[in-house]
Amino acid sequence: MRSNVKLHGSLLVIVTLLLPFLMQCTSTASPPSENETETESVASVEEMAPEGAEPPPGYADKQWADIVTEARGQTVNWYMWGGQDNINNWINGYVADTLKAEYDITLNQVPLVDTVEAVNKVLGEMEAGVEADGSVDMIWINGENFHTLRQADLLYGPFSQFLPNSTYVNWDDPSVNTDLGFPVDYYESPWGKARMVIAYDTAKLAEPPTTIDGLVEWIKANPGKFTYPAPPDFTGTAFITHFCYQATGGHEQFTLEFDEQRFEELFPACWNILNDIEPFLWREGQTYPESHARQQDLFANGEVYFDMAFNPAEASSMVAAGRFPETTRTFVFDSGTLANTHYVAIPVNSPHKAAAMVLANFLLSPEAQFSKADVENWGDFAAVEVARLS
Repeated sequence: MRSNVKLHGSLLVIVTLLLPFLMQCTSTASPPSENETETESVASVEEMAPEGAEPPPGYADKQWADIVTEARGQTVNWYMWGGQDNINNWINGYVADTLKAEYDITLNQVPLVDTVEAVNKVLGEMEAGVEADGSVDMIWINGENFHTLRQADLLYGPFSQFLPNSTYVNWDDPSVNTDLGFPVDYYESPWGKARMVIAYDTAKLAEPPTTIDGLVEWIKANPGKFTYPAPPDFTGTAFITHFCYQATGGHEQFTLEFDEQRFEELFPACWNILNDIEPFLWREGQTYPESHARQQDLFANGEVYFDMAFNPAEASSMVAAGRFPETTRTFVFDSGTLANTHYVAIPVNSPHKAAAMVLANFLLSPEAQFSKADVENWGDFAAVEVARLS
């Protein structure tokens, strides 16, 4: 891959943010009225803010039940990546139905090709003076865009410390309390975890290469059968970060405070390894799949022999959906692969912050986490610690 043609300079920013990653689910009284039943349901013991938690901005001296009451009847506009059908189906089915039934909140998913679309909308609205009635109530956000909005002071919070179900989260875990090396500080709420895996078809490849060096050799010996999504696609950027780690001597040196001089000294080796394999890629490296979804299509059609995903259960879900062959298997590199936590955040100009917080809290509930972990639904890893559920 040529730095001055294929990456447009954006990889420098994104990989810089990725470098800190470490390689790494009744009362006995008289029957109440319908409204009273609803109130009791959402104000139960499980639906109380953690003891000592500071209420979020605008809710001083309020209880969690007050936020739930305010959220009733609201519509929450959730801007999120929409490139995977099973995720969209789970959101618009299980999550939306439960949110409506239990809290009378309407969920409106706004699917995105790239999360930066939501970031740009928030930035544009704030620049236009729309400070209280924005279009975006919640974002499924990644580290790069969290960093952008947090630095611009355009995220609402801190709020996640007040969510009742946040007690199931291990906030002492660095992979939770930092996002790409940037402190979360309760300005976003975790709702899942992921680890990169590589999928292959055993009908075409009995034993995959499980080292970067071995994969490089395989790519050169099998021209046209390998590619990856073009950065700034998150999956593609994360995948080639493994090559950069290998070429520069390992990830450990990047876990310290960022040193620009050291980065400038080491990074050419990253370009070298990517340029070295480029002529042997699908379509001779002249073009790359523009998204993770397109990469999936190429693998499903047999044009390339590998797919990569930030969800270990994704391949199983794709097999169950009939998209991938039943002979699909996954592996990780012997040296490990990137892992992360994914979050939701609330823009500062969201008009429905209460509904967004109720949604964020529901996503952390044991019921939602269990449903999300089912490969028939999604297969996403839990953001909560199982030991904390007892």
